[in-house]
Amino acid sequence: MRGTCVIYNPAAGRGRSEKRLRARPDLLAGVELMPTSYAGHATELACAAADARYTKIVAAGGDGTVHEVANGILQSANRDAVFATWPIGSANDYAFTLGMQRWWKTANSPTTVIEADVGRVMAPGRERFYVNALGVGFNGMVTLESRSIRGLTGMPLYAWAFLKAMVKHFRTPPLRVRFDERLVEEPTLALTINLAQREGSFPITPHASLTDGLFDYLHATKLRRWHLIRYLPAMIRGRLPNDHPLLRTGRAARVAIESDTPLCIHADGEFFSTPTDGVREVQVEVVSRRLKVEAFTPGLYGGRDSVN
Repeated sequence: MRGTCVIYNPAAGRGRSEKRLRARPDLLAGVELMPTSYAGHATELACAAADARYTKIVAAGGDGTVHEVANGILQSANRDAVFATWPIGSANDYAFTLGMQRWWKTANSPTTVIEADVGRVMAPGRERFYVNALGVGFNGMVTLESRSIRGLTGMPLYAWAFLKAMVKHFRTPPLRVRFDERLVEEPTLALTINLAQREGSFPITPHASLTDGLFDYLHATKLRRWHLIRYLPAMIRGRLPNDHPLLRTGRAARVAIESDTPLCIHADGEFFSTPTDGVREVQVEVVSRRLKVEAFTPGLYGGRDSVN
C-alpha cells in the first residue's frame, strides 16, 4: 500500500489552482503530486494510482478534475482507495456537498469516509460515471456557454452563462422520460439528475443525499423566458417552489430519456454529448455506495441540521 497522491490540473481555476495548492504546504508533506497535461489525463493517472494501491487519491481542482479522477478510480478493480476533493477550481460543487470547501479553510481538521453513491450514464457507444450532477437540455447549454467566459468563477460565472444560454439556446423539445416505472412525456427545457446538491453552483437539489441510493431530480418542462428571470434568485438561494406545475421534483434510482432531437448532456460539468454527437437516447442509474469518499462532517450537505 502507498500513501496519498494529489492529481491536479495546473489550468483549473482559470490558472490559479497551482498557486492555491502551493499555498497549503501543511497538506503537501509526504504526498505525491501528479499534474495533468491533457484532457483525460487525470482519469488515466487516477486509474493507475488505484491499481498501484494508493490509500488516498485526491482530485485537487474544480468539478472537471473531480469528474476525471472519480472515473479513473471507478475504472480500477481496487475498491479500497479513498477519493478526496481539494476545492481549488472555478466551481467546487461536489466539494461543497461533502463539506470539503469548509474543511479547506481549516487547519487539518479531521475528516471521515463515507460510502457514496455514483451515477452511471449510458448511451449507444458511450458510458461514463458521475458523482455530482447531470444536466440535460438547457443545463448542458449553460455549461457550453460557461466555457467561453473569462475572468469569472463560481456563481457569477454560471449566472452569466445562464443568462447567455437563455438568449441563445432557449428550447423546449418534447422528451419521453421514465423515472423508475413512471413515464412522463413533456416539452422539456431542462432536466437535472443529481446525486449531490448543486449544479453549476446553483443549489438545485438542496435535500439530496449521497448515500440513499436515489437521484434527486428537477424536471423543468414548458417554461417561458420570464419564468427563468423570475425564478433565478430562488435558484441561487436553493428555494425553488415545490408546487409549480412546470417545475417537477422527485427521486428515482433509474432515469431513461428519449428525444427526437439530439441531446446536450453534461456530467459533472463535462460533456457526455453535444447535439453534434447525435445522441437521442440515454439511461442513467445509481450505483449504490460504490465509492469511498472523504467528507468533513461539520460541513456535510452545507452543514444542514438533518442528514439523510
